[in-house]
Amino acid sequence: MRPMERLVAAYRVSSSRIALAALIGGNLVPLVGVLFLGWDLLTILVLYWLENGIVGAFNVLKMLMARGDPPGLGSFAGRLGMAAFFAVHYGIFWTVHGVFVWTVLPMFVAMGAVDPADALFGATVSSEPDRAAVVLGAIALGISHGASFLFNYLGRGEYLRTNPARQMFGPYGRVVVLHLTILGGGIVGAALGSSLGVLLVLVLLKTALDAGFHLREHRT
Repeated sequence: MRPMERLVAAYRVSSSRIALAALIGGNLVPLVGVLFLGWDLLTILVLYWLENGIVGAFNVLKMLMARGDPPGLGSFAGRLGMAAFFAVHYGIFWTVHGVFVWTVLPMFVAMGAVDPADALFGATVSSEPDRAAVVLGAIALGISHGASFLFNYLGRGEYLRTNPARQMFGPYGRVVVLHLTILGGGIVGAALGSSLGVLLVLVLLKTALDAGFHLREHRT
């Protein structure tokens, strides 16, 4: 293998590692928030809901840049049409998720349907998320997904090996599993008073699933 080819091969391997490290680093921010900054259940749920929106936004970019096109999708107009369809379809899914996070859980808290007293360490379930924490966490998670887009999708040439139709379904497997995990954890957390133990399990489980889906998606 010539020196330039070895350099490219090394870059592609290291770029995947950098993206994985960024993903784990982004997921550590909610963990630190739960352990040391008092982030509660609703703050975590809103943050993960925003992350799903970030995933959808990056997937639109991926569809527009995909070059492994089948006949009929090779033009920019074809890719744009597929991306617009995905944006509407995914947007409905994301909006329904947001309705639950922003209205249903806070409504239960406000009605006293969940006990705000933590059974373990004194955490609470609030009816309003910590907006500064949400912004900080969303920036960290956005950077992690941006690193994956830069180093994997572009740097490793994944955009040359996929097409808009295939890429359109790319995020659904990950998002649906995480969606069910997060909502299930949210219901359990609300029922138990958003204990620190429950929040830690939720954040760690989400991080592990995220890393697993990342490795599977970018496996060559």
